[in-house]
Amino acid sequence: MREALYQAASASCLGEVPVGAIVVCAGEIVGRGFNTPIGDNDPSAHAEIIALRDAGRTLGNYRLPNCELFVTLEPCVMCAGAILQARIARVVYGARDPKTGAHGSVLDLFAETRLNHQTRVVGGVLAKACGELLQTFFAERRNWQREQQEAAQEPE
Repeated sequence: MREALYQAASASCLGEVPVGAIVVCAGEIVGRGFNTPIGDNDPSAHAEIIALRDAGRTLGNYRLPNCELFVTLEPCVMCAGAILQARIARVVYGARDPKTGAHGSVLDLFAETRLNHQTRVVGGVLAKACGELLQTFFAERRNWQREQQEAAQEPE
């Protein structure tokens, strides 16, 4: 999870929402990713998707059945779908996402037994550090926006 946090910090440095992910297979990191939807103008450029793509290229396979995904934030529905399609064995995430989380915060896609693949999920790993990274990012963004609004209202 610490490597996923490092990836999340990389996203933050680029002005992206700080979410990071890694894919591990047989104890080795085979995929890395962090959020880049703003910079890439790509709504699918979430950390999990980028890490899954990287792992697929590394392993030469679109299926990742013996792999684990570590991500700093509870996956959204889009990412949960990609995780299930990739046949990831286990997901480990840090902070819960009360607005878009697909492991019980909003809904639980991973608990849907009608799907043809089941992924084990563990949440809350380094949750405080993961959550604080997000809280700090959004607090700084709100402060910057407030400063911009105040500067725009100042007489010249």
